[in-house]
Amino acid sequence: MPDSRSCFIARASRLAAGISNWFDRIDPGTHRRIKGLRLVTAFGLAGMLSTVPEIATGHRRMLGYLAAGFALWASVSEAQTTRCESARDLSLLCLAAGGGAASVAVLVSYLEAGWAELALVSGSFCVGYFRRFGILGAGIGSQIFIGQLLAYTAGATTADLPTITLATLLAILASVVPRTLSGPSEQPVLAAPTPPPEGTRVFTEIVMGLQAATASLAIVLLSRELGLTQSAWAITACTYVVANSAAGTIDRVRRRIGGTLIGVPFALACLPIAPYAPLLFWTAAAIAMIVYAMSLPEHYDIACGAYAFALIVTMAATGEYSVMTLAARAWETIVGGALGIAVVLLLAPLPSLFQRQLGFGCLKSRKMPALGHKATSPMCPLMQQARE
Repeated sequence: MPDSRSCFIARASRLAAGISNWFDRIDPGTHRRIKGLRLVTAFGLAGMLSTVPEIATGHRRMLGYLAAGFALWASVSEAQTTRCESARDLSLLCLAAGGGAASVAVLVSYLEAGWAELALVSGSFCVGYFRRFGILGAGIGSQIFIGQLLAYTAGATTADLPTITLATLLAILASVVPRTLSGPSEQPVLAAPTPPPEGTRVFTEIVMGLQAATASLAIVLLSRELGLTQSAWAITACTYVVANSAAGTIDRVRRRIGGTLIGVPFALACLPIAPYAPLLFWTAAAIAMIVYAMSLPEHYDIACGAYAFALIVTMAATGEYSVMTLAARAWETIVGGALGIAVVLLLAPLPSLFQRQLGFGCLKSRKMPALGHKATSPMCPLMQQARE
């Protein structure tokens, strides 16, 4: 008996050491781990604030869902080094998410049944187009789409506009407080973008926006004909895989699909214990989001797998046990990625007015003002992504 216990302890120690070494390879300076902890804290704080009776009275249950989502993804997109600048960016990012959610709440009242997903097409365009305005601009474009996505999945209408407003305010508070407390211990790790190969045709931001919007529209039409289980997941996939070149988009699709096909089955394998250990599931989801923050942008496949696992686990922890619905995350990601590649290849021959060609001397690109950043700032590593 003592020998078996010693053997178990030794194996556990080796496993813990291996995990620690892997974390050090992925995040050498620990800054991304701190950011991952901040993401989880902002999410939990927003959800907790939304349950206070004095705050939640008179509002639907979507209040916590929206507030937590706004705070989480605003924290993902923010990449400043000082508390003051971080608080400013987080506030703007949460306001962008609230604006996106409000736009969906208004638009769905004018759309016929079965066409509500059309409200997400404008957000898909913003994800690509707003990259021309720097780090904060890219974050705002992403937040507009995320706000639309959360409002769509929550079934928001014009009657929920006060709830969306309150969720935005709670998200600002929940995201700013953890960033203020983390202080100088958290420094954004900026990765220089990899230059495309010689002779590669590089798409401008407006083309990336048009590609994402066209793919989203195609998914809406496909869902109308085939009845996709969760068409919003496919729209999200095609929106965030679009890169500034065809080769870059194909690589992102490959990594996103690969990561999702690992994360989803792993989460589904854990479903039998979901009704008996909800706290364990929420802990696993929190760890997965920390891994997500650590992995971007260099390990996009790991980040996608971690987010897919976190999404399925949180859905199960909140009472969604349908294997078909949860498994749809995997195959609809494939659908979205495939349509993303198809649209990129289809729109590749656009006029040279909207494209930049490498390999003929110096690359002449527009100098667009970056919102809240110097023009020379590299793209935030957590925004060279697709989100979760």
